[in-house]
Amino acid sequence: MLRHIIGATAVVAVLIGGGSAGQTPAAQSAATMGMPVFQVDTTWPPPLPYNWLVGHVPSVAVDSRDHVFVLSRPNTLPPETRARSAPPVLELDENGKFVSAWGGPGIAGFDWPDSEHGISVDYRNNVWIGGSAPVAPSLFERNDDMLLKFTHDGKFLLQIGGRDKSPTSQKPPVVGGNKDPNSVHQAADVFVFAKTNEAFVADGYGNRRVVIFDADTGVFKRSWGAFGNVPVDVLPVPAPPGQPAGGGRGRGRGQAQAPLDTEGPGSPVFASPVHGIKVSNDGLVYVADRGNRRVQVFTTEGKYVTQMFLNRGGPSNGSAAGVAFSPDPEQRFMYVADYGNSRIAVVDRKTLTVLYQLGQRSEKPGDFQGLHHLAVDSKGNIYTGEVSPGARMQRFAFKGLSTSTPPNALTAEQLRSSK
Repeated sequence: MLRHIIGATAVVAVLIGGGSAGQTPAAQSAATMGMPVFQVDTTWPPPLPYNWLVGHVPSVAVDSRDHVFVLSRPNTLPPETRARSAPPVLELDENGKFVSAWGGPGIAGFDWPDSEHGISVDYRNNVWIGGSAPVAPSLFERNDDMLLKFTHDGKFLLQIGGRDKSPTSQKPPVVGGNKDPNSVHQAADVFVFAKTNEAFVADGYGNRRVVIFDADTGVFKRSWGAFGNVPVDVLPVPAPPGQPAGGGRGRGRGQAQAPLDTEGPGSPVFASPVHGIKVSNDGLVYVADRGNRRVQVFTTEGKYVTQMFLNRGGPSNGSAAGVAFSPDPEQRFMYVADYGNSRIAVVDRKTLTVLYQLGQRSEKPGDFQGLHHLAVDSKGNIYTGEVSPGARMQRFAFKGLSTSTPPNALTAEQLRSSK
């Protein structure tokens, strides 16, 4: 089991994501120590009760009992089936059996997101939820500028920010959204680090920063941008004739799209969205900078350490969307969800070496359409959530370690292609 594996040598490397064929010497060396193998579980999850349906599934999380929390967007179901929508938060046990459901608008005391985006379960089994409206599909032109914290069974505990609370959400906009200590702006993901009891936030679609709050009080602690720089607000994209200003869906309204650079250190600022964040057991912060096709690594105080690029040359102009770690104490492996290319990259966490990638763009089990976020349970199984057009969750069962490339690893030709 992974718990008994000696971690790889802690070598810092900056690598362009590759695949199973034509691996770098570093990847070959890491592979000889064993790489995890996964098989999609076509029986998971069982049908939901009450004839419920789910729309987009932007995020999944796992608690200390290996219960899986699934976050969905009821408003993305067609109007004729929306009445059958499951509540936005589903709790499933380790076998996928339904346990409970909760969440949604209409409850006094907090602002529920118009477009649910990220879910996280902290070390106390509290549940954190953020939103990304109006960039992601929503029924209203309002900004999700809130982070919500609930107990395991959905009792409200804390709200940071609120509806249209970011300065850049206001009309006319107030300069300084990335400097705002009181709210987020369409935050994409959150992770609570047990050693400091701090909530690390990927903030997000509207802002371009990592921001940290006290996990109990919501008090602002610090923030930073790419390479540990001071985060800056980005000017709107000039509008083509006859079209409204700002970026399109998935880019952040009023945010410039990062150029498809393929050399050098990359953009000095985070792209929109700053999409995923996790803190490792050894105190390193991993940030999925989707539009820049990279994962940047920092200390918990915001000092830049290193970065890796994932499928930097395309075919998609966006890749790293979410990160998760293997459950061994050393967290030897990191799994990166590639939103644009519909793949999971299996990475040696210490060296940032891509060992192999799996999945293609299709509706078949084991493939993806809109792979968004992912999570790992204590047994090493991976859970994924897909937005449009996939709108589903999947489970990839951990089958052990192998010194040879798994049969479902993508070939060099598959890595170059995009359907």
